[in-house]
Amino acid sequence: MPAVRLLLLACLLWGVGARSAQLRKANDRSGRCQYTFSVASPAESSCPEQGQAMSAIQDLQRDSSSQRADLESTKARLSSLEGLLRQLTGAPAAGPSEGPPRELDALMREREQLESQARELETAYGNLLRDKEVLEEEKRRLGAENEDLARRLESSSQEIERLLRGQCPQARSASPDVPPGSREVSRWNPENVDFQELKSELTAVPASRILKESPPGHPGSAGGDTGCGELVWVGEPVTLRTAETITGKYGVWMRDPKPVYPYTQETTWRIDTVGTGIRQVFEYSRLSQFLEGYPSKVHVLPRPLESTGAVVYGGSLYFQGAESRTVVRYELNTETVKAEKDIPGAGYHGQFPYSWGGYTDMDLAVDESGLWVIYSTEEAKGAIVLSRLNPESLEREQTWETNIRKQSVANAFVICGTLYTVSSYSSPDATVNFAYDTGTGSSKALAIPFKNRYKYSSMIDYNPLGKKLFAWDNFNMVTYDVRLSEV
Repeated sequence: MPAVRLLLLACLLWGVGARSAQLRKANDRSGRCQYTFSVASPAESSCPEQGQAMSAIQDLQRDSSSQRADLESTKARLSSLEGLLRQLTGAPAAGPSEGPPRELDALMREREQLESQARELETAYGNLLRDKEVLEEEKRRLGAENEDLARRLESSSQEIERLLRGQCPQARSASPDVPPGSREVSRWNPENVDFQELKSELTAVPASRILKESPPGHPGSAGGDTGCGELVWVGEPVTLRTAETITGKYGVWMRDPKPVYPYTQETTWRIDTVGTGIRQVFEYSRLSQFLEGYPSKVHVLPRPLESTGAVVYGGSLYFQGAESRTVVRYELNTETVKAEKDIPGAGYHGQFPYSWGGYTDMDLAVDESGLWVIYSTEEAKGAIVLSRLNPESLEREQTWETNIRKQSVANAFVICGTLYTVSSYSSPDATVNFAYDTGTGSSKALAIPFKNRYKYSSMIDYNPLGKKLFAWDNFNMVTYDVRLSEV
């Protein structure tokens, strides 16, 4: 039988190891034949007791159970750690071969980076939303300004057209085509002498005043090529522009009566003087640009100016430095300061302003003879002081002290060497109420009608080239025709 042969072969092999084996053959309890063999232990002289063997087996079983329990506990802790890791990072747990601490650190760093990027994106998005709101508001504002400018431009164009088409009644023409008793109307020229006479009659100016001649030998004398004379009439205001924002409630605008290249008689400058730190000067090369509100250039002054007393003369802007008694000459073409000069003792920043205020302590003016400054001092006790300045160096060439209290008048200007003052900045029916003649050193009262159409005239200046008054009346830039006496 194969099994018996294999058993015998094993016994033989064992016997080769110098150990003896005993083979036995006997029936078991059921009567079946069984072969058994025994081999002596090479190390033990006797077998341990059966109880001891069982105890050893039980110890081995307990150790095995304890190890299995420890293994199960370790597995449970590992599962708990993996679950905690998934809760913290939202990522699948690491495999048994991966290092959980290292992976957790990497995941935490990545999470911090993502959170930082999310915060940056939220900040950028918020900034974009704010910028969008600002741009939309600016768009709405510009749209409203554009509509307003279009309306004002149309209104100004219509007014200019109306003035250009203006007609006055004339006596019946000798033409046979005109029926008896009717009147023919013809175009008038604002510079026409007949029309000026008609305006003088309408304002009831006495003929004696028109014919009156100033004393010769001083800038205010009549006759000659200067076209000088005494002021006898101021026309109705003509509105050219209206300021767009609150900064234009009051300001100053001007043209150069002695223009130099690249500027012309048409070049216009404008400064809005509401607020502090005023440095911007808007330049308009053509009248159409000024009327439409599109400057050709914006100058930024090297120092802020104060008041509405600035003027342009001979290619330079002359202004009072803010919170100082300094007159500054700023050359417009080169954009450089050419001269600065303090006016000794002159009040500034609200010491001796005109009646409307506005820090108008020092008021620059231009006439046929040159550049002037109107101011007051403590020594003059608030009376107007008038000085003629050298346009290059700003040195005072001659000074006059008047008996006209500066704070009692609304504004002042100079024509042909004579200082004129306006009674009120707000009354619609104000007057040119005083004149001080530098040739005779005397003053006199006047009553020439002056209209404050918009009831807040903050600047009035004379331009000898156009023989007009320029004024800024409550956001509006207006002009007045004037008439001077003739020989």
